Amino acid sequence: MVSSQEQVQDVRQSIVELPGTFQYTCFHLEYNGARINDFVELSEVPDLKADSEIVLVEDPYTEKEARMHIVRTRELVGAAGDRVDNLHGINAGLSLHDAVSAGAETEDEKEHPLSKYDLSAASDLQTILPQPETPLPKTVKSISLSAWNPPPYHLRQKGHLLYLQTTTNEGEQFQITAHVSGFYVNKCSNARFDPFPKAGSKNYSAHSLLTLISQLSPSFNSAFEALQESNNKKDLLTTFPFQNAIPNNPWLVPATSSNINAHQSDITRSQESYLISGVDNAETLRDWNEEFQTTRELPRESVQDRVFRERLTSKLFADYNEAAARGAILVAKGEVAPLNPTESRDAQIFVYNNIFYSFGADGVGTFASEGGDEAARVAVGKDVLGIKAVNQLDIPGLFTPGTVVVDYLGKRIVGQSIVPGIFKQREPGEHQIDYGGVEGKEVVATHPDFVSVFEKLSKALRIKKHPVWDKEGKRHDLEGSVETKGLLGTDGRKYVLDLYRIAPLDIVWQEEEGSETYPHRMSTLRIELVESYWRSKMSQYVREEVERRRQAKAEAPASTEASADAAEFKEEAEGEKKVEEEKKAEEEKKAEEEKKAEEAQDQERVDISGFNLALNPDVCSGQIPQTDEEKAQWAQDEKEVRDACDYLRSKIMPDLIQDLHDGDVGFPMDGQSLSQLLHKRGINIRYLGKLAQLSQEKGSRLQALTTLAVQEMIARAFKHVTNQYLRNLPAPFASSCVAHLLNCLLGTDVNAGPRPEIDESLRAIYPEGDFSFEKVTPASLRAEVEKQVTLRYRFTLEAEWYNSLRHLQLLRDVSIKLGLQLGSRGFAFDKSQLPAKEAVPSATNGNGSNDEGNKKKKKKGGNAPSPSRAPVEEKPPVTFAADDIVNIAPLVKDASPRSALAEEALEAGRISLMQNQKQLGQELILESLSLHEQIYGILHPEVAKLYHQLSMLYYQIDEKDAAVELARKAVIVTERTLGVDSADTILSYLNLSLFEHAVGNTKMALVYVKHAMNLWKIIYGANHPDSITTMNNAAVMLQHLKQYADSRKWFEASLTVCEDLFGKQSINTATILFQLAQALALDQDSKGAVGKMRDAYNIFLNQLGPEDRNTKEAETWLEQLTQNAVSIAKHAKDIQARRMRRINMNSRVSLGTKPQPQVGQSAPEVAVATEGGANPSSLDSRSIDELLKFIEGGDTSSPRSKQKKRAATSNPKLRGSKKTSSKA
Repeated sequence: MVSSQEQVQDVRQSIVELPGTFQYTCFHLEYNGARINDFVELSEVPDLKADSEIVLVEDPYTEKEARMHIVRTRELVGAAGDRVDNLHGINAGLSLHDAVSAGAETEDEKEHPLSKYDLSAASDLQTILPQPETPLPKTVKSISLSAWNPPPYHLRQKGHLLYLQTTTNEGEQFQITAHVSGFYVNKCSNARFDPFPKAGSKNYSAHSLLTLISQLSPSFNSAFEALQESNNKKDLLTTFPFQNAIPNNPWLVPATSSNINAHQSDITRSQESYLISGVDNAETLRDWNEEFQTTRELPRESVQDRVFRERLTSKLFADYNEAAARGAILVAKGEVAPLNPTESRDAQIFVYNNIFYSFGADGVGTFASEGGDEAARVAVGKDVLGIKAVNQLDIPGLFTPGTVVVDYLGKRIVGQSIVPGIFKQREPGEHQIDYGGVEGKEVVATHPDFVSVFEKLSKALRIKKHPVWDKEGKRHDLEGSVETKGLLGTDGRKYVLDLYRIAPLDIVWQEEEGSETYPHRMSTLRIELVESYWRSKMSQYVREEVERRRQAKAEAPASTEASADAAEFKEEAEGEKKVEEEKKAEEEKKAEEEKKAEEAQDQERVDISGFNLALNPDVCSGQIPQTDEEKAQWAQDEKEVRDACDYLRSKIMPDLIQDLHDGDVGFPMDGQSLSQLLHKRGINIRYLGKLAQLSQEKGSRLQALTTLAVQEMIARAFKHVTNQYLRNLPAPFASSCVAHLLNCLLGTDVNAGPRPEIDESLRAIYPEGDFSFEKVTPASLRAEVEKQVTLRYRFTLEAEWYNSLRHLQLLRDVSIKLGLQLGSRGFAFDKSQLPAKEAVPSATNGNGSNDEGNKKKKKKGGNAPSPSRAPVEEKPPVTFAADDIVNIAPLVKDASPRSALAEEALEAGRISLMQNQKQLGQELILESLSLHEQIYGILHPEVAKLYHQLSMLYYQIDEKDAAVELARKAVIVTERTLGVDSADTILSYLNLSLFEHAVGNTKMALVYVKHAMNLWKIIYGANHPDSITTMNNAAVMLQHLKQYADSRKWFEASLTVCEDLFGKQSINTATILFQLAQALALDQDSKGAVGKMRDAYNIFLNQLGPEDRNTKEAETWLEQLTQNAVSIAKHAKDIQARRMRRINMNSRVSLGTKPQPQVGQSAPEVAVATEGGANPSSLDSRSIDELLKFIEGGDTSSPRSKQKKRAATSNPKLRGSKKTSSKA
């Protein structure tokens, strides 16, 4: 059953993938005997009605179709083997979800998953490694191309396409001819060529190779069914191939000696590139630039047009990013011949697969005055971000080249699609560039055709139209920076190039002390900051306008609040309306209601056409104004840019620090999440040092942020140092170099003077290689790291910083930044962790008294003994050997835009939910989900993000089952695209655990909590600020299982972290004390319960005063617990016989579970109208009676589940603000 809206192409794809028909790959569809075109919609097929039958007709093969059929068959029968791939590293796109959830089934029924869990134990690296799996059933021994290929000329005339050789499980070998009519067994042998059909049984031929093999091998069908069954046991998402994204390469992989990634013999592996792309490889050559630009020119009027256009754009960018990254690796390895071999290495350019490559280094002196190679490296990185921003704006008539930056083995390589005319020799007197600076800023070109498109671009990016002067002092008015260039391609299209200066320079940073030693002069502000500054200025303008109007109309006082963001609201509403108009007709009613609301607001509406703020990107970059008027204007421009720089320092950074200090937003967990958080807020990475200083000044509560910021600076400094040594080092020595540098940074406790492992005989054949890494000692490396941190971040590391490193966390951050894949084993970071000659006592890695407690400790020995070094007496031990660096994967930065259509639908759905239009909101959200999946494909970080957000939305509107399903998808897609141990993966697991608990699968929920806690130990260490919420959630889940003693342990652990972080007298601590008192009462410890409740009461009393709701509730509980301290010890009957007044209260402290907020955001802020009008900050509203019944094992489920719904649905913040509840 298919809908008439489906494309015939999609129906074909479904036929190829469905289990009943996947043997067909070469066919067409017919209706009423007439062939249906593959590229139309079903609705366009003449006379096609509901319930019509379409017939599948097998087509004759071509050579290409036959090759594709063989590749597909190999995949289906599980004979495709393991592919070794330049771009995708070992275990790329790994997901551990199935293994983690399978762990729940093996749990002992009597025990819960968290029993015997040690919160302070060292991290176990097995957590992030794939588990050994039982081998899949083998269906055939091999399918490969025969040695008789290709068919001779006279047999090609007869329709012979290819010759194959298949060995069945029974050990029989068959030679098969791929013919235009299908596949048949021929009479060839290894020595005799006779490719004609074998006489005898008619079972020797079939249209599909799959059918033929099933006829030849008696055991094939049963083995094939077993293979299908074992594949079906896995979640489809875990095995689904990547289409629109590059999979994540894990930094830790099984050791080479383990069986998990054992290399298999497979002759066809080397034949695959021929099978996929033909003899001359021409089928995969594409004109990338033409494809990009024609896609951009597709119509975008209707929703269908936009879906088709964005879907194509997403696929094209993904294909290009992959092709460009593959080519960049070959360029880095020296496999591609340069177009200008006589130039120096850095100035060489390359063309491969229709992509133009150059190095991100200053080979020809363009950036000599800006900082040379460093400036060039930064410029290409910023260029990609600029192109991404322009792609996102999608301005009609303005085109960008496809661009990718790849960091690999210390080199930065830029891959761009070839713009027609960029290499054209111009006439004398003609400029190579049509708009902007031609060679540096000496010569400036202008062109009337570019003004209109550049004007749109500048308006969107808040860039001011401004004059620049060439070397002769002649004035040119430009719409963009002088560095941004316009080129009129020979195809007549207007291209914009060099977008690294679309925001102004950070003048204040460049004038500060230390700027003369800063590696380059390319430090610009971020686009996010410019946007944030623009919004703040606009709100200020709106407020002033409203104030002015009020004074003018003093007689009509109107409400203040709605107006401050009225203009923003108006802009957003327009975006939403577009989508909503394009949606169904039922939304007309909604538009009517909106109109009324708008009319009511009209008196407060402010016209913002008078507001104009744009920044000049060329101030302080060597421009010399000529007249006094120009000088005055230039001084004004400079003042505006300085104001934006001050806004970053005086508003944005302190606000971020305050938000993290108050616990209002999710806390970063590692270097990646910290960087993303800074970028989102518009803060450049160079401000890490300032951030570390600000967080140090805030005191112990932000200790975690200081630690992360310092660790990130060290990791980045180490990355720069390592890249410097790798840049001109021959590839075979890369692993020796990296292992030696890691030993100097992290292995000095094991060996204070490590020596690099170098194969001298190999070195002799590279006389020009740069082997300077050999001379590095721990002391010299530390000095270099300190120097880089001082230069780049203007921060001074503490005197003995290297003694307080968190080894495992720093190793992970460094590996991710350099693309390292390490073979797992028990890395010893100090002598106590070295494998002893005899049996290793298990307590060696007990409680280290080092500064960071157990955070820096690593698992002891692990399950895999060190494979890479046999115990040779004379070799001193080192932490890392060259063999531990199993692979170095490329890091890819791309310019793919996000889908505007899918985001508009999501935003419209959110707003409908906020306006309590539940049905419309859900429809729009489902529409957005469908658009995301259509446009990005399933495996994509944007889709993972959406699954995560939607699961939260569904949880809040009480659709718990849908929430669980989406959260599970979010976990798998996040693992495969962002990494099995990324901060997002932890959040996804924590939310999945919450939703599983909500639908009653508490044991499964605890399995996920345990996995998330184990991941946390690896990426951050113990006691992350956000783990308070997780521990509380775990404690509540344990109470649900009536595991009161264990639940109490988790509350106590949460209290310890909270006291450390917020101090013993904070409201957050009181909140947890309150919960702990209830937990103690449940655990029959009434005396302890009274003590903890008294502590909570005293803190509430001191902090909030006697009249506060929390204080009153704590007081009432305290009275009741004190009165009942004796009664609780009596029999249940006595308690039930007593009649106590029921106390129903709403306070802030909840025994319910809470969702985990995302890094840098407050907990999900979706205002959903609550049913039953529950208090937004509702606390445990059970009466003492109910709690006592709970203690005695009476009926407890309904009050708790009601309460939990209330806590979840009605609490839009879910993470207390300064005056309210806890960070818990």
